[in-house]
Amino acid sequence: MGFTTSKKTSALESPSIASATLNVKPEIAHFPKLPDEPLVTIEPSGSWVALGLGQLWAYRELLYFLIWRDLKIRYKQTILGVAWALMQPLLMTLIFTIFLGNLARVPSDDTPYSLFVLAGLLPWTFFSTAVIGSAESLIRSSHLITKVYFPRVIIPFAATGARLVDFAISFIILFGMMVYYGVKLTPGILMLPVLIVLVTLLSLAVGLWTSALNVKYRDVGVVLPVLIQLWMFASPVVYPASLVPPKWQWLYFLNPLAGIIEGFRAALFGRPFQWFALGVSTAFSLILIICCTYFFRRMEKSFADII
Repeated sequence: MGFTTSKKTSALESPSIASATLNVKPEIAHFPKLPDEPLVTIEPSGSWVALGLGQLWAYRELLYFLIWRDLKIRYKQTILGVAWALMQPLLMTLIFTIFLGNLARVPSDDTPYSLFVLAGLLPWTFFSTAVIGSAESLIRSSHLITKVYFPRVIIPFAATGARLVDFAISFIILFGMMVYYGVKLTPGILMLPVLIVLVTLLSLAVGLWTSALNVKYRDVGVVLPVLIQLWMFASPVVYPASLVPPKWQWLYFLNPLAGIIEGFRAALFGRPFQWFALGVSTAFSLILIICCTYFFRRMEKSFADII
């Protein structure tokens, strides 16, 4: 009596599949083991000294792109385009000249009132729009903050940089009006770049502070335009600082914008500089940019969770 045996071959032991498995390249079949510790740890610096200037330089192309994006979005599908940067201070100058210069007879220190008020409106408009734009910048860029790592400080920097472009364009009107009124440039014009740096530092400082606060407390974005408007009337934008009684001028010039705006008029119209006011403005701007940058970097670690 004979017995027959049969051997079942499983799919894994199939010759065709086995041969195919043998032909797999070793570098594809072998997967490297992931390291137990992360290669790079991304976390904000806890030191106030480390302001991240190296990172800002490394991400400078992103800064340029965000500035360009802001300008493009703001002027896209507008009839006048970039000309709006000229129209805003021009229209404000016209309104203040009619109601304050002609009707209220506000003094302008022997300068045509329209030229006087325009010289104050240019740095003020730059400061106010840069601060308000910076305060809202982190909220508007929440889709970037929650998905991609980059130095968060670039966002309010870009908002200020976009307004700096408008600021530079608006000087076309100012110099055109100076030619019209026959106002000649003096050596004091050499102080103009220093004053532009000062108002930019002050705008960055306040913008960093308000943008970080606005992430956690959205009331900041609502209250800020009102406070900025009040700050305008506390600064010599539409009136000269000489209207303030001499015994109170030391207190008045504790406002850092007061010295900067008066410095702009001194540089443009050849007047003597108020060095005490400029010294206060410089000290305030430098202290604020350091303190506000430290405050921003201390808070940025929670932006992605709160926003």
